[in-house]
Amino acid sequence: MREFNVAILGATGAVGTRLISQLEQSTIPVKSVKLLASAHSAGKKLKFKGRDVTVEEAKPESFEGVDLVLASAGGSISKKFLPEAVKRGAVCVDNTSAFRMEPEVPLVIPEVNEKALYNHRGIISNPNCSTIQMVVCLNPIYKKYGLKQVIVSTYQAVSGAGQSALNELMEESQQVLNGEKTDPKILPTKGDKKHYQQAFNLLPQIDVFEQDGYYTHEEWKMIHETKKIMLDDMDAKDIKVTATCVRVPIRIAHGETVYFEVADDNANTDEIKKALADAPGVVLQDDTAHQIYPQPIEAEGKRETFVGRVRPDYENEGSYHMWVVSDNLLKGAAWNTVQIAERLVADDLVRVPDNPYLGK
Repeated sequence: MREFNVAILGATGAVGTRLISQLEQSTIPVKSVKLLASAHSAGKKLKFKGRDVTVEEAKPESFEGVDLVLASAGGSISKKFLPEAVKRGAVCVDNTSAFRMEPEVPLVIPEVNEKALYNHRGIISNPNCSTIQMVVCLNPIYKKYGLKQVIVSTYQAVSGAGQSALNELMEESQQVLNGEKTDPKILPTKGDKKHYQQAFNLLPQIDVFEQDGYYTHEEWKMIHETKKIMLDDMDAKDIKVTATCVRVPIRIAHGETVYFEVADDNANTDEIKKALADAPGVVLQDDTAHQIYPQPIEAEGKRETFVGRVRPDYENEGSYHMWVVSDNLLKGAAWNTVQIAERLVADDLVRVPDNPYLGK
């Protein structure tokens, strides 16, 4: 059996440490693991399967002899290093937005469009966390009944903005409880001009606003990633998708209310629930008589996507609602990344083609 030399780029971050854990638990036969990060983190020791591994500074030559790269170190880092890894013969699974919308790069959720992996040219992108959990639940409905429209409102955990944002939330929460003034420096997004308190507050902005002000970049990603994954065209008109993304003051696991309109008049709630219950990676938690429904605090640390409150819209025939929850750091990031790598290994796709994609 072939064994693989694996590198984790961004190994010390919130997603990076989970990549290590998910790789340990995966079916991938690992020959060696290399942990890469910034010069600031070089020299730290992390464990892989019980043994110490020293974190190294990421450099182009770090990828010599590497078969698989799992990356979650930020878009600019991925753009800098992943083409270098591909040149050296590695296949890369990237958890940033760096390559998601490139036509040559597959955007993959294994339960939904695994076949897209067969067209990879050295780099595969992991979708946005909020997109993943929604599409995992929409896909079985789409396959059975078709979809005409999707309207999603998100309730996104602070960990989606990184460890520093999570630290800021905890600090602010304590300051508020102590009656002290907060001094936000990161949220809603570090790259924008103003910053607001997240503790005990809701922020209807995730990422920067697009130039027309109609939506934020997070909302743009949900719309166009959904279309690329499900319809193989980021601008497809076959399904209308609208998103409103809100940051909420919880640590881990995103929640989403999803309104969807099916194309088949024969659809009914019971059959939609059955399709969801039978779908890979989905757990149906829907028993309102006993107050059973998904909650972020219960989804934390789990790989599955949880769905409940599945019900018809009495005001709009052929339309339904559901409530979707998933750990944004696992299924929304680390687990989906490792899951892609597992499929690459299982399908014998850990090889760079003759015409590799080397970025722009």
